[in-house]
Amino acid sequence: MIKKTIIWTFVSITVSSFLFAQSNSKEILNEIEKEVYQNSQLEEMAVELIDGIGPRLIGTKNMENAHNWAVNKFKSWGIESENQEYGTWLEWERGVSEITMTYPRFQQLEGMQLAYSPNTSKKGVEAEVIILPENIKDSLEFAQWLNNVKGKIVLVSPYIPSGRPLHNWEKFAREETYIAMKTKIEKAKKEFQENIKRTGYNTRYTLTPALEEAGAVGIIMSYWSEEYGAQKIFDAKTKKIPTVDISLEDYGLLYRLVQNEYAPKVKIKARSKFKGTSKTWNTIATIPGSTKSDEYVILSAHLDSWDGGTGATDNGTGVLTMMEVARVLKKVYPNPKRTIIIGLWGGEEQGLNGSRAFIEDHPHLKDKIQVVFNQDSGTGRIVGLAGQGFLDAYDYLGRWLALSQKNVTEEIETDFPGYPGYRGSDHAAFVAYGIPAFYLESKTWDYRTLTWHTNRDTYDKIVFDDLKNNVLLVASLAYWASEEEEQVSRRQRKLKINEKTGEMDSWPSPGTPKRSFKEYK
Repeated sequence: MIKKTIIWTFVSITVSSFLFAQSNSKEILNEIEKEVYQNSQLEEMAVELIDGIGPRLIGTKNMENAHNWAVNKFKSWGIESENQEYGTWLEWERGVSEITMTYPRFQQLEGMQLAYSPNTSKKGVEAEVIILPENIKDSLEFAQWLNNVKGKIVLVSPYIPSGRPLHNWEKFAREETYIAMKTKIEKAKKEFQENIKRTGYNTRYTLTPALEEAGAVGIIMSYWSEEYGAQKIFDAKTKKIPTVDISLEDYGLLYRLVQNEYAPKVKIKARSKFKGTSKTWNTIATIPGSTKSDEYVILSAHLDSWDGGTGATDNGTGVLTMMEVARVLKKVYPNPKRTIIIGLWGGEEQGLNGSRAFIEDHPHLKDKIQVVFNQDSGTGRIVGLAGQGFLDAYDYLGRWLALSQKNVTEEIETDFPGYPGYRGSDHAAFVAYGIPAFYLESKTWDYRTLTWHTNRDTYDKIVFDDLKNNVLLVASLAYWASEEEEQVSRRQRKLKINEKTGEMDSWPSPGTPKRSFKEYK
């Protein structure tokens, strides 16, 4: 395995000969750079998509609006585009969430329903709050305890003793105080997970349905993202009772009151709606190729998002990047050698469903895809590129990077041949078929804690200077991938022995897309 920052000297002879054969390449790349920095439409598009349309949860009207917006935007640039249906989903509409503590005093609580949560009546539901028992012995003991939840609202997350992120403790506290708090939080999380494991259930899928079946009238959780005010907002697993997420601070308030026998009460009003069945799509745009029109370069990003925020960095920034790349290439490089496809996928958040469906529905493309570039790591400047287990990836990716503008590649660290992506984002859907598909890793900007799947994933977190950098980089890579004389190698590396199983890892297998809400649930 080769792991290094890009080395430019190794390609000097190749670069010279290639540039000699492509005499107009420098001019095209200069025009691309000029268009990127002088005529950017990123901010205009961001307002339209992130602020105007908003979050793009699969199965909502917003998601449909986003697909239609993208098609119309591509067409306004003279780029062929369409929405390709791949399934159906339960249509859900978010409504107002009102969560209040009504005893031992009144206090508005900060929170919202999880996606696909059942609603309440107009009056709402009011009940005493209880917590899960500590030190559960086994599943039999927990089954007996379930008799206590009837008519109650249940807290189902660990108690975190401080809403200050650890970086704040590290900055201001004495070292021993910081270490003590860090240890306390880690211990609380570990003990909670071990306790849940002994129940025979898990917090992600099975615990809340069990509580619902036992007669609970509401579920309150708090999935803190370890940054001030940031909460992870995913989906509910209940069928009839509301599931809400509240801030760490308010969750802690309720938890302590229960522990100290105040018997707090909470009222939940959740006015969401299930509205039947909606269609699911991928938006596919195409810039036809000239001499190798039956070979394809794919620019990939998922259009859907969770809906705690407005999906700005997950993955609005990836969508904006790939759309802007398409606009720039259509203007500067309108007749690429290979056909360029821009895939804006639906249902990535529920298991790469859109990209998996695209490959499954277009089997004739599998052997004709030159390369896939996928961006889904937030707003930051692209600084990482791995070979995804393709043995010869350095031979072409290293060369394309070397031929691109140094100002956008100088910070990129590479990992060749790397290891195949099994999941995580849409590149993995292609890698599973042995298609060279690459994940463009960005500077974090605290992505994982601040904006990834949180209520803080909003327009103001976008760093447009970094997006312009990424547009130029991807446009350059797409240009070189299109111009490459030969189809790139698909040879796969020898994988490692898995330490857990003692057996050789196998290349990821193609996943089956979930084409309906029923399959997802």
